[in-house]
Amino acid sequence: MMQRRLQLLLLIGLLCGLAFALDISTGPSALPLRNVWAGLFDPSVLSDAQVTIIRQVRLPYALMAILVGAALSLAGAEMQTILNNPLASPFTLGVSSAASFGAALAIVMGLSLPFVSADWMVPVNAFLCAFASVLLLEALARSRAAGVEGVVLFGIALVFTFNALVALIQFIASQEALSQLVFWSMGSLGRATWTNLIVLALVIAAVTPFSLRAGHAMTALRLGEDRARSFGIDVQRLRFFSLLRISALAATSVAFVGTIGFIGLVGPHIARLLLGEDHRFLLPAAMLTGALIMSLASVASKLLVPGTLLPVGIVTSMIGVPVFLALILRRPERA
Repeated sequence: MMQRRLQLLLLIGLLCGLAFALDISTGPSALPLRNVWAGLFDPSVLSDAQVTIIRQVRLPYALMAILVGAALSLAGAEMQTILNNPLASPFTLGVSSAASFGAALAIVMGLSLPFVSADWMVPVNAFLCAFASVLLLEALARSRAAGVEGVVLFGIALVFTFNALVALIQFIASQEALSQLVFWSMGSLGRATWTNLIVLALVIAAVTPFSLRAGHAMTALRLGEDRARSFGIDVQRLRFFSLLRISALAATSVAFVGTIGFIGLVGPHIARLLLGEDHRFLLPAAMLTGALIMSLASVASKLLVPGTLLPVGIVTSMIGVPVFLALILRRPERA
């Protein structure tokens, strides 16, 4: 069984690598995969224009797709486990809506922290609001009176609250600011810069070891809170630190690329379908699955409408809805 799971992880990883190369090769000026390889490892055989396209334009875009997909899917997998709800994800429990509210404050009203430069106002505001929303969920989770169901309902309430606040800001926004906010809310990998990539990569590198270390405890939690406590697991502590990790992953991702739906919902479900509930394998599989879906969505965003680069958030929703419905219909007992 373990060998089969390791083989599946390796297969998903190879598919991620293929999707990553395909993402770099796809665009207005199509590049063969051999040119992509040369541009990454032996640029001397290509023209300066081709090297610039590969390394400065498409490589950050493709890397951001991989990192954002992995971060959101890992956050979704942990959230579904600690809240014992298959519909839990950063998108469905208010994190993305809170980030949109923070971005709206910066884009429309110019509100941000006094020491933040204009270039960083939107991502910083989005991060702070998203982080604050998860801290609210965490605070409620620590309340024994609320229960897991209360946390989920509170997250849904946050979605409606922040959506209403964003709509209010849109109503008073100028035409230019409104168009910027709408485009941001669609989610785009085009905002990828090397600085953003480094920040997100460091967050993932810092969080992932702690997530994997908690894999055994999360597997026990799937058996029920009482059973987990009988194994000596502090469920409240586990939930607290998991929500902190979720907040860091989701808030950083959404801050840099905007609202991306369904990755944190569908990725963990596909990983669970393939590898089961053992979180030692489920969590890395969720990261790889999310990265694969996001990378394929990035490719699709360039191909669906020839000559137009669609916001990737639209594509993930188009892909995510039918895939999620198929998962529900195929495995109703997991819904």
